Amino acid sequence: MRFIDEVKIEVRAGNGGSGCTSFRREKYIPRGGPDGGDGGRGGHVELVASARKNTLQELYLRKRLIAKNGQPGMGSDCHGKNGEDIVMEVPIGTMVRDEEGRLLADLSEAGESYILARGGEGGLGNARFATSTNRAPRYSQPGGEGEQGIRFLELKLMADVGLVGLPNAGKSTLLSRISNARPKIADYPFTTLKPKLGQVFMDDGDGFVVADIPGLIEGAHEGRGLGDRFLRHIERTAVLLHLVDACCEDGKSVAEQIAEIEAELKGYGDALWRKPRLLVLNKTDALLDDEKAAALAAAAQTGLQLFMISAVSGDGVQALLRHIYERVLETRRQAAAMPEQTDAHGGAQAGGMGNDDSLQV
Repeated sequence: MRFIDEVKIEVRAGNGGSGCTSFRREKYIPRGGPDGGDGGRGGHVELVASARKNTLQELYLRKRLIAKNGQPGMGSDCHGKNGEDIVMEVPIGTMVRDEEGRLLADLSEAGESYILARGGEGGLGNARFATSTNRAPRYSQPGGEGEQGIRFLELKLMADVGLVGLPNAGKSTLLSRISNARPKIADYPFTTLKPKLGQVFMDDGDGFVVADIPGLIEGAHEGRGLGDRFLRHIERTAVLLHLVDACCEDGKSVAEQIAEIEAELKGYGDALWRKPRLLVLNKTDALLDDEKAAALAAAAQTGLQLFMISAVSGDGVQALLRHIYERVLETRRQAAAMPEQTDAHGGAQAGGMGNDDSLQV
């Protein structure tokens, strides 16, 4: 199944049913009066965020969502049936925009819903218009028209940590070691062709979610290779792990690899460039002492906090996870405190964690 993270769909809610003009006519009941029922409401088109979904594939295939009309009212005060709603499950992190690009909804939590198009109200039957001075109204209301239009849906994965790096840096290997994800692992570039999510569980039973995106190449922020369409999936993360191949198997030095990825993050924009980052040298178990010292010296020039690990053997991975977990918890604490800050000071105080200048090996 393809990974679909952008769709354009046509939505059309149902029209409301017309109200009924009717009079009660039964033997031995003279002047029975108006008894026309109301029309039913037109069906809504609704989205619901669900953890069961991880792609917009279903909506990509359907192209349009058209709800049923409400049924008209009938005599004997019988109301028309409401049109059936269309309720579509979408992945958590789905954003909805209109044709002008305005953000209409951001479904960032499981169970959160948004009505894409609201069904028209049913018309009132003539029984609704009877009064002491108008006992036999001969009119009723038509049903209202349902909303319709074009909507654009965009998926941004919900994750705490994002993995970035050049192809073959070992991101998939690390993800498979620390989480329940089972990505494809091979010794050739671009084994990851779509973003992967993995849940990491810590000793206290809590944990965090890691997102692995396809390896970046020079010019990715301009659309080269798998392009910038995957970079947006790490915009919501609390911290980025910049994974570097310390063995330089593709002929690029540690310094060159770091510079290339940093250029792509900066080219994409502040949403990623200013995000807290950790530098992770992978495959360090295969280095000689002098090679390790050279890689360490090159990495230290970035000023980012550094970790040296081996995703294959597991060396240094637990220390890395503990540090990431502390950062994620701190971000959650800051997010929970922001409403209180808004109440106290009249404006939210954004508290970034920044990049740490310390070095850890």
